[in-house]
Amino acid sequence: MKYTTDTLIKSSEQEWEEVGPGIRRKITGYNDDLMMVLVQFEEGGIGEAHSHVHSQSTYVASGVFEVTIDGKMKLLQQGDCFLAPPNQVHGVVCKAAGLLIDVFNPIREDFL
Repeated sequence: MKYTTDTLIKSSEQEWEEVGPGIRRKITGYNDDLMMVLVQFEEGGIGEAHSHVHSQSTYVASGVFEVTIDGKMKLLQQGDCFLAPPNQVHGVVCKAAGLLIDVFNPIREDFL
């Protein structure tokens, strides 16, 4: 299947989607191999522990997050990042409102 967005993307033209209490996401650019998603958290928002077959790299654009991957926890803040390898259980708890930038390979078809 062929998935793609424009190559030049204006965030202001993309829509936010509510995905849970205090959490919303905006899917930005993607093709068959790569997807970028902005995830905005209010303080106290919880990205429940989960796993998936995708490689995930996440950049903390703002805020403070308690991140747990494979049972190991660290407090990450603006400028930090984490890598969630395929099939490893990971989740976040937002300690101070912020924004995560998730990049997935392959794309998260379940988000489309």
